Amino acid sequence: MGRSGGRRRDRLRWSKLYTFACFRSSHSNNEAVGGGPAAAGGSAVGGPGFTRVVHCNNSAVHRRKPLKYPTNYISTTKYNILTFLPKAIFEQFRRVANLYFLLTAILSLTPVCPFSAVSMIAPLAFVVGLSMIKEGVEDWRRFMQDMKVNNRKVAVHKGVGEFEYRHWEDLAVGDVVKVEKDQFFPADLLLLSSSYEDGICYVETMNLDGETNLKVKRSLEVTLPLEEDESFKDFQGLIRCEDPNPSLYTFIGNLEYERQIYAIDPFQILLRDSKLRNTSFIYGVVIFTGHDSKVMQNSTESPSKRSTIEKKMDLIIYILFTVLVLISLISSIGFAVRIKYDLPNWWYLQPEKSNKLDDPTRPALSGIFHLITALILYGYLIPISLYVSIELVKVLQAHFINQDLHMFDEDTGNTAQARTSNLNEELGQVHTILSDKTGTLTCNQMDFLKCSIAGVSYGVGSSEVELAAAKQMASGDDGQDIHVQDVWENNEDEIQLVEGVTFSVGRTRKSSIKGFSFEDDRLMQGNWTKEPNSSTILMFFRILAVCHTAIPEVNEATGALTYEAESPDEGAFLVAAREFGFEFFKRTQSSVFVREKFSSSNGPVEREFKILNLLEFNSKRKRMSVILKDEDGQILLFCKGADSIIFDRLAKNGRMIEADTSKHLNDYENCNLSESQN
Repeated sequence: MGRSGGRRRDRLRWSKLYTFACFRSSHSNNEAVGGGPAAAGGSAVGGPGFTRVVHCNNSAVHRRKPLKYPTNYISTTKYNILTFLPKAIFEQFRRVANLYFLLTAILSLTPVCPFSAVSMIAPLAFVVGLSMIKEGVEDWRRFMQDMKVNNRKVAVHKGVGEFEYRHWEDLAVGDVVKVEKDQFFPADLLLLSSSYEDGICYVETMNLDGETNLKVKRSLEVTLPLEEDESFKDFQGLIRCEDPNPSLYTFIGNLEYERQIYAIDPFQILLRDSKLRNTSFIYGVVIFTGHDSKVMQNSTESPSKRSTIEKKMDLIIYILFTVLVLISLISSIGFAVRIKYDLPNWWYLQPEKSNKLDDPTRPALSGIFHLITALILYGYLIPISLYVSIELVKVLQAHFINQDLHMFDEDTGNTAQARTSNLNEELGQVHTILSDKTGTLTCNQMDFLKCSIAGVSYGVGSSEVELAAAKQMASGDDGQDIHVQDVWENNEDEIQLVEGVTFSVGRTRKSSIKGFSFEDDRLMQGNWTKEPNSSTILMFFRILAVCHTAIPEVNEATGALTYEAESPDEGAFLVAAREFGFEFFKRTQSSVFVREKFSSSNGPVEREFKILNLLEFNSKRKRMSVILKDEDGQILLFCKGADSIIFDRLAKNGRMIEADTSKHLNDYENCNLSESQN
């Protein structure tokens, strides 16, 4: 499977954009001292916990002893063919009621039982069998999902510089794989090279940590020449690294290649279940497979979970069983007394022919036998049918969850999947949600709705929170729940809050442009050029279009531009800049190109901004900065970040609008809007 001749290698060196210089320099320094780039933690390799050895491009070595690493087959099921029967039976008899009926079923085989054995065993077998069938069906669905993952295909080097597609489950440690854009990584890989010249690739780790922003990975410089299928014909290398462990953000290891030792750090590791984005392809060598991979090390065996209701049912069963024992005890005492004193006088019962169950000479023994009989006879006090009803309800609930249109994701076309129905009722008992950040609740989707430029607030649209609050105030009923969907469908031009006071909402509708819900004629269609502060607005739009690390992609079908951004905020800013007439459409190694529609009287122009340096956003700086040179040779510093950081760095002329801007930001915050300052 050679590379098609039409595919040209991407020419961007993203290390010029991203601040990887510190890592590069450390490698070069190590090469200068000691003859090779040894790992910072290299002394640990080979010691306890660091014994893994991977022979690159020679997977056959790892299929046999002494190495014999596990295959790439994974299983998340609770049972298998051998363990299903014993484990499922054990799960059923963890329930108190089932344990009680098992005891009564055993006693039904003795003479003390007042019923036939079939009448006691059949209900128990039906209840247990039905629950086991449900468990088996749900586990079968998990098995089919596992098979779907195991049967995915990836290109694997088969020798002589050629690649062929194999199932994920057939991968082995040491295999060289080629993963293409928008594919998941089949195992934990060491990145060797990518479609970019300096081995940079974008990775989406949403399945690992829930983050939708893209992470940047880079390969070792020594493996950058491995850029063609044919270059792996004679590729050999040896990796010594840490043993399998669940740490997603650390890795210690060395690569022995061409008689040199090179340090491997987490920036070169591509984890299973993460996705390759915005990169045509990458080459990598498999380090951890199957359940040795870090994502599987973090997973646990499917637990046997019991819901709160089921635990309460057990408590109720204990209470009912206590009542049953008391009733049976009173009945058996009364029976023993009557047997001792009254049975000899009941000549018509022929007491001289009585057996041990009603022997007047041994009333205590007869009372014990009667206690057992009473426990069985009054056993209907404990409702075995209750478990059957609950199991059926749970199965139907799981079916409704799978078919619920309100939980259908239109972007991916996926519905909700209830992998187990044991905890359905727990969903209805959630009363508190703790979130670490706003992105968790907003699905990491940002819309550009309002902005403040030079002390003037722009944007007349209303957020959903504003509309719902206005409707509630107008209704005069603070306790009434207002559904946002109803607000969108029934909104009017103005909502009268109190007499003489109205709240203008316009005919606000959700924009058809994803990420852009801005409405204000003062800035749209080039009308901003008529504003008194048009020069400041121009600079604001250029910051939106230039100050970022995103990469444009052209949709081959429609020709429209989409942006691969590290965060939803960047994506929303770029879409907003495009709608305002400042379309970022191209990035090279050292320049950013923007198509401006209204900045010149001569019509649309394409401007080039040369990137001199870029400082990425991080939690310490809380801002992002880019130094660039425009076409007039003027050097500019563009910066965006948190308001508390930007305000502290304002010049004297910027202080003039600080109060107005702070007021606008507070108003936006009250409307539940996220803010970034430029």
